[in-house]
Amino acid sequence: MIKSFVQIFICGWWLCPELYLRRPFHAHATSRLDALLEEKAKQGVQIYVLLYKEVALALKINSVYSKRKLLGIHENVRVLRYPDHFSSGVYLWSHHEKLVIVDYQICFIGGLDLCFGRYDSFEHTVGDYPPLIWPGKDYYNPRESEPNSWEDTMKDELDRGKYPRMPWHDVHCALWGPPCRDVARHFVQRWNYAKRNKAPNEQAIPLLMPQHHVVIPHYMGRSREIEVESKKVGDNYVDIKRQDSFSSQSSFQDIPLLMPQEADELDTSNGDSKLNGLDETHDLRDQTSRGSRSPFSFRKSKIEPSVSDMPMKGFVDDLDTLQHPRELSSDVMVQPSMKTADKKWWETQERGDLLVSADESGQVGPRIPCRCQVIRSVSQWSAGTSQIEESIHIAYCSLIEKAEHFVYIENQFFISGLSGDEAIQNRVLEALYRRIMRAYNEKKYFRVIIVIPLLPGFQGGLDDGGAASVRVIMHWQYQTICRGHNSILHNLYDLLGPKMHDYISFYGLRAYGRLFDGGPVASSQVYVHSKVMIIDDCTALIGSANINDRSLLGSRDSEIGVLIEDKEFVDSCMGGKPWKAGKFSFSLRLSLWSEHLGLHAGEISQVNDPVVDSTYKDIWMATAKTNTMIYQDVFSCIPNDLIHSRAALRQCMTDWKEKLGHTTIDLGIAPEKLESYEDGDIKGTDPLERLKSVKGHLVSFPLEFMCKEDLRPVFNESEYYATQVFH
Repeated sequence: MIKSFVQIFICGWWLCPELYLRRPFHAHATSRLDALLEEKAKQGVQIYVLLYKEVALALKINSVYSKRKLLGIHENVRVLRYPDHFSSGVYLWSHHEKLVIVDYQICFIGGLDLCFGRYDSFEHTVGDYPPLIWPGKDYYNPRESEPNSWEDTMKDELDRGKYPRMPWHDVHCALWGPPCRDVARHFVQRWNYAKRNKAPNEQAIPLLMPQHHVVIPHYMGRSREIEVESKKVGDNYVDIKRQDSFSSQSSFQDIPLLMPQEADELDTSNGDSKLNGLDETHDLRDQTSRGSRSPFSFRKSKIEPSVSDMPMKGFVDDLDTLQHPRELSSDVMVQPSMKTADKKWWETQERGDLLVSADESGQVGPRIPCRCQVIRSVSQWSAGTSQIEESIHIAYCSLIEKAEHFVYIENQFFISGLSGDEAIQNRVLEALYRRIMRAYNEKKYFRVIIVIPLLPGFQGGLDDGGAASVRVIMHWQYQTICRGHNSILHNLYDLLGPKMHDYISFYGLRAYGRLFDGGPVASSQVYVHSKVMIIDDCTALIGSANINDRSLLGSRDSEIGVLIEDKEFVDSCMGGKPWKAGKFSFSLRLSLWSEHLGLHAGEISQVNDPVVDSTYKDIWMATAKTNTMIYQDVFSCIPNDLIHSRAALRQCMTDWKEKLGHTTIDLGIAPEKLESYEDGDIKGTDPLERLKSVKGHLVSFPLEFMCKEDLRPVFNESEYYATQVFH
């Protein structure tokens, strides 16, 4: 954003203007989001912020405060919140995308909102006292407490001496080149639809015009392509005053169609691709459960963005500020080309040569030329489309079905259904089940690894009367994973027996540390918020969509993601045999695994092959098992496989509170000394000595936790009357 010339688009579920983008925050005052946006606005950059307008009774993200704060920065900052719940009739669903798009040339897409609690490093530190990294309410643990007000942002919500922050694990990616225009078109489509519905006559809120080829809709009686030359000054766009292509007086009926040039008319000279044929995927849903959808297809070398069906009665004439359209390509510059002599700002590498390996911390991956497809979940209420688009859902199912060796998933939720499940409509689970059974019948190695949060990230102890939302999400996830006739482990066990764990396994993340020098040793789950899937080290899916009906059906929450296919490969192994791994997907998995497993630079090659037993069983599963046992010995932290009922949970909480005097809502404080018997005597040891054997953050997901309880809400809980909200 610092180097933007023309426009910045920001789209978020939650945005905190006081967020520091760099840390330590004391040394980076100018990196605060509101300060950065003010600086760019004063330079003439046009800034558009599209926020989710929450139901205030249900969420405490206070978007009206964020809007007021942003509008007070400068007249070049425009803000829209959507939807208006009463007029639209939309109360249950949200705008869930997390996007930043700069000058149509670079965009950031994934799971990270620009808000408190998200900043973290691969160490996942649990304490920060005195404040150095996380100021005020950025020291965040929603399991313990959600602030009632975000306006006094520098005031702590939690006692840093008693409560750990909840570390945050997420995945976001940067795209360069033509796909950024597709992502920007999504923003423009949503902005214009919100403008049309909320502020059709408000001059301060302009309509936007997408860059690139635009097609007049067929129902206008003509189908000619409009190409517009940009007003370009030198090699930059500093002198372009506006990029809207509309005046503030434009009629709300002039909102443009966002249809790109037909992909079939474009050059397809890049050759064959593994992404071809995804449109041949069988529909995994029950044909009677929902209406049919258009097939989702990937072209050989071109992006095929989604189509908007918004009406356009009077196409405007002032189109001359659009950039000269280039051919619509699916090549994404994760590593910009350095061949041209005159480089734009987005083509420079301040970090040096990152083509082959990630930085030492593993947090910034290599920039590599790839092919990509932008995918979405949108519908009439969210984007004004006449048809529901669920291309993220279809991409998940298609990629899983076509996986050759393994599927790696990290997601905030895992709620899905098998064929015949009437409650859950998305069929990611069915795709996994079919692919595993195919591997079993063919007697081939196939691994599915799924990493999710240990507990939902909502406030309240599991036995609290006000924590029904936590329990109901747990119910649906356990129904998906291991409980009931529609769960995947139940069905696999019927056919495979204990061998099912050779094919699929579930994990979480946990961290520990002192809250301050000399302070108590604390632990917290590392909250998995990433929405990423890696297939065969060759293809990656990154976005905002969770694996649940809310995110995947298209008619509920709006979402956006990108499917990245590697074009450049390195020598690797898969199942003990030589394998060409994609540079981007391979490096992403190694970065994630080295963090989760606590691997140092010289050890990362041990997990190059994710399928063989020496990796899957001897390193991945063994590390998770050992770490889980150590955390159980030190903390008896919640959740764990020894607690099967709410009565057992209450007893455990009572015992530890009597023993420690103070603990956290999920038993995250260690005793000063661990007691053990040696030669008949009680011996006390420092808990940190035991915890030194923990490697990384990987732990086993507790499949037996609360297994004797019905976690569904009861009739006197509000969650009982809107269960679809939680899956």
